[in-house]
Amino acid sequence: MKTRLLSALALSAAVAAVLTGCASTGSSTDVSDGLVIGTTDPVTSLDPAGAWDRGSYTVQTQLYQHLLTYPAGKTTTSPEVAKSCDFTDGTHYVCEIRDGLTFSNGDDLTAKDVVFSFERQVGLGATDGPGSLLANMRSVAADGSQVTFTLKQANDQTFPYVLASMAGAIVDSQVFSKTKIHANDGVVGSGPYALQQSADGGATIALTANEEYDGTAPATSNVTIKQYTKSADLKLAVQKGDADIAYRQLTPTEVTSLADDDGLQRVQGSSGEVRFLAFNLETMPGKDTAQKTAIRQAVAATVDRAAIAKDVYQDTYAPAYSIVPSDFSGATDAFQTEYDGADAAAILEKAGVSTPVALPIQYTTDHYGSGSDDEYALIKQQLEDTGLFTVDLQSASWDTYVGNVGKGEYPVFQLGFFQDYPDASSYLTPAYGSADVNLLANHFDDTAVTDLVTAQAVEADPATRKQQIEEVQRDTAESVPLIPLLAGQENVIGQKSLTGLTKSVDASGEFRIWEIGRP
Repeated sequence: MKTRLLSALALSAAVAAVLTGCASTGSSTDVSDGLVIGTTDPVTSLDPAGAWDRGSYTVQTQLYQHLLTYPAGKTTTSPEVAKSCDFTDGTHYVCEIRDGLTFSNGDDLTAKDVVFSFERQVGLGATDGPGSLLANMRSVAADGSQVTFTLKQANDQTFPYVLASMAGAIVDSQVFSKTKIHANDGVVGSGPYALQQSADGGATIALTANEEYDGTAPATSNVTIKQYTKSADLKLAVQKGDADIAYRQLTPTEVTSLADDDGLQRVQGSSGEVRFLAFNLETMPGKDTAQKTAIRQAVAATVDRAAIAKDVYQDTYAPAYSIVPSDFSGATDAFQTEYDGADAAAILEKAGVSTPVALPIQYTTDHYGSGSDDEYALIKQQLEDTGLFTVDLQSASWDTYVGNVGKGEYPVFQLGFFQDYPDASSYLTPAYGSADVNLLANHFDDTAVTDLVTAQAVEADPATRKQQIEEVQRDTAESVPLIPLLAGQENVIGQKSLTGLTKSVDASGEFRIWEIGRP
């Protein structure tokens, strides 16, 4: 599990590296025959076993199907390649494969391909791939059209989400090697689109409607996904009409500027990103546990998330009051409930904390976008304006920063999570789980909470599981090992004439290009 979560942190790094890669910078493109989608996200690999980054996932989502998927607007799974999937007992999860499915090259998609795909993910174990998400899979086997997964941990309620994740893409066993990652050219899937061409190291990717696809045909037959080196070039391209859509990693100023353009439309959806301020419970200021808890509570009562979202990010981020995104089952506004109207001075005085508290805060300059400098300058101002804190801001580049976080070097520090799948467990486990899975290296040690985090992941009754997830949020809002600050918003800017853009993004993390068309 630790490997999976560390890989998830690496995914955050890949997502944030938006100014890398070789790409065109706004040259004119004929968009009359199809769609041109611009992005600053690089593509690592079109092989589902070879990449775990958002740029690659954007393209892979168009090419491959999964046993389970997310209907538009939903964060619960529904069958796709499978007719049905369910537990037959605690450790066996069984999927019945639909008949008549075909890959884009005409090969039949069978239970054999399903087994091959999952065994290949685990067997390759690519460093940059999502195979570690399948850590709870002991084995997978086919019997006719039935595929049985044997699990190590019984009643794993996250397993359906894993099947719908990047690790669950179904590939053609007659095309892909079991021992090496496939080159981008020639990858074969059964999704709504087929790969036509991958050029310039993945900076330009051409897709065409998959004639073998068993679902509703894409609204647009031909799509070009084009990587721009700079967000300013992407902004210019969509303004000039050289790109139909700008998807991912425009700056807040660029987003708001384009949103005011009468010729364009803006669609927002949850990105599944949550940013927060974390505390090392041993090295942070405070003479004892009671004082340290009071300091964390006072910070939580002081920070104005809405002001950060508005003044720094121009509402391209939303205030976050839980580590669990608000779209997900069991999410609460625990920090708002706990600290709305709370008196930070009284909290500190009751614990005998001398003020002003000298608070060292570390953040990274290049991982969470250009707004981090302004974000933490505003947090410093908010805390110091109370007269209760003096804040020493320190920053570092991500290469240095992430290693120091992992070693527990920082007393108070910035961090963020992206989802592996749209479920509370994807956040609760790395934030509040036991030491072997907790990513913060912050000496969090609350047996009651860690037991709840473990229990909710294997609780089969949805109502009971929801209560457990809510209880974790209530308990940690009181003890404050971290303070949620911001929830990410996916901003898609498109030409005014396009249809289906509102169905293209939601909290599932998928980008449904096949929904986008012209009138």
